[in-house]
Amino acid sequence: MTSKLRNIRERERPTMTQTLSRERTDLLDSLANQWHNLLITMRGLTDEQAATRSTVSELTLGGILNHLINCERGWTRLMLEGGDWPEGMLDPDQYRMPEGATLDGLLAEYAEVNRATADAVTTVDLDKEIALPRAPWSPPETIYWSARRIIQHILKEIAQHSGHADIIREYLDGANTTMQMGA
Repeated sequence: MTSKLRNIRERERPTMTQTLSRERTDLLDSLANQWHNLLITMRGLTDEQAATRSTVSELTLGGILNHLINCERGWTRLMLEGGDWPEGMLDPDQYRMPEGATLDGLLAEYAEVNRATADAVTTVDLDKEIALPRAPWSPPETIYWSARRIIQHILKEIAQHSGHADIIREYLDGANTTMQMGA
């Protein structure tokens, strides 16, 4: 297991005096599992491969990682602070690997975002109601989600885009997450 994967899987756990509920532990374990699986898909790639379009889609592995950084950071901030979408949250360019970015740099940034999300899961009131900011697809009335539902949405985003990443990776070099899990 690479050190980047190990850091996410072995993130600081609460101390004995900081006992978490079963629900929070389950949410953290589910997040760690999704982060781990996504990072397996990214393992061993070059910057060039991370930026390569391998299908007719505009998606690249670096672009998916960039989107998940923005997505997870944005949803976590919204869950904790409320307010409007962070700048760029709805920008379609977030699905591209930024010019000059490296895969190692994106992975390091993603690890920071994952730690912030994990910290939020340990402290946020899961029943807290958050008004969702307007988006082009929003209904006219304000929609409220609980912090719990936002965490579930983050999990859905990671799982969905991990599937996209697996297809792109398999097309690039034949590797897939399932076959790499034991490697």
